[in-house]
Amino acid sequence: MTVLSATALNDPALPWRVQVVEEIGSTSDALREAALAGEDAGLVLFAESQTAGRGRRQNRWLAPKGKDLMFSLLLRPEAATALWPRVTTLAALAICRAIEDELPLWPRIKWPNDVYVHDRKVAGLLAEAVTTSSGLMLVLGIGLNVNTRDFPPDLSDTATSLLSAVQPLPQLLLERESLARAILQQLHRQLSRIEEGFHEAISEVRERSWLLGRQIRATVDGREIFGRALDLDQEGHLIMALPDGSITPLSSAESVRQVV
Repeated sequence: MTVLSATALNDPALPWRVQVVEEIGSTSDALREAALAGEDAGLVLFAESQTAGRGRRQNRWLAPKGKDLMFSLLLRPEAATALWPRVTTLAALAICRAIEDELPLWPRIKWPNDVYVHDRKVAGLLAEAVTTSSGLMLVLGIGLNVNTRDFPPDLSDTATSLLSAVQPLPQLLLERESLARAILQQLHRQLSRIEEGFHEAISEVRERSWLLGRQIRATVDGREIFGRALDLDQEGHLIMALPDGSITPLSSAESVRQVV
């Protein structure tokens, strides 16, 4: 097992201050605490193992030690706070672009915050706001399955890893450090498009959308909405066609699943 190196991941050309820990409860929780204690934006925390990692709706994010990429970023986007919801969309695009740079794969974005490869989830993102004494900040948590091959029974049909997707020899593992560097580079590049360039970014996101054209069932504020995913609008909101012929945009959802 190759251990991630903070020295190798810190790039003076990027705005990130990278730290790596062997084990932690949650990288996002740790960055929230750091922000409340006065930490500046730009801190990135990777963990080889998380004991309390989580995704949307408090779902646990489980990963074997030293096999995947689990990290969080402390952000204060240089844009009006009304535009901060764009961060998750841009970060999902960054993950896709980094994977494409490193591997012969074409990842897709499952709105609102997952990345898929071969119709299975390979990454999840969660952005959470935190109010500090110096103002509002964002903690962006990312989990990417890199070298995991075996998943719990309840995830075996819906989750995958980059290693499983490229199918190298069983004894080989993908190089996580190179992939992590590519992700950090792409995050810097894509997050800079939060104001100018976002609408062009949406065109790239649209090309990589996993949902568009599919019949789906979305849960919004506890209410289920059934329909077909038509398009993404200029803010990255999902446009749905409902059975009664009406069109409705969704700015967020607690869950989205395909109806087969």
